[in-house]
Amino acid sequence: MKPFQNFESKAIPFPYVNVDTDQIIPKQFLKLTQKKGFGKYLFYDWRYNKNGEPKKEFILNNPEYSGYHILLTLDNFGSGSSREHAVWAIMDYGFRAIISPSFADIFYSNCIKNGILPIILPKNEIEYLFDNPNYIIKVDLNKQQIELKPNSKQLKFQIDKSKKKMLLEGLDEIEMTLQLESDISDYEKKSYNDFNMRILNQVKNY
Repeated sequence: MKPFQNFESKAIPFPYVNVDTDQIIPKQFLKLTQKKGFGKYLFYDWRYNKNGEPKKEFILNNPEYSGYHILLTLDNFGSGSSREHAVWAIMDYGFRAIISPSFADIFYSNCIKNGILPIILPKNEIEYLFDNPNYIIKVDLNKQQIELKPNSKQLKFQIDKSKKKMLLEGLDEIEMTLQLESDISDYEKKSYNDFNMRILNQVKNY
């Protein structure tokens, strides 16, 4: 996973609640074994008609929003099944951050594991962003804030320290664990020595 880099982009307004993973990537497209190639199937049933033709009214088919890297949405985004393919589709399409008042827990974790930043903001700030879609949003993970341009309004967000480290350093869960290898080794040695000491004491007292 590549380290997360701060960036600027406008956001695509996606005003839907309870968007589940089957809507994000329908089950018939889960046959690919690699992470790439899912972007063209993102929100497939909403983007295309039965003949596979793009629906002009769907926002991702609007050329005005081409090249945007932030998805702005509503409550409980990523609910439903735990399929990681949903995050792969979002990532492959080009999104680097998702802003929402709440995420499904597993989807949130899958975003972190794949280098996408899920940003949780209060509902009043989400509404403000929907009301001002022309702002350029500067995402700064180091400072845990987004800055709206050109008015320089700043909105802070929270993220777990370990998840922030994973994104900034491009680490997966195994790599995070390996960074603690010396601590784990010391703990194992101490546990081994403590166990041997207990056995010796039991022998002495027998």
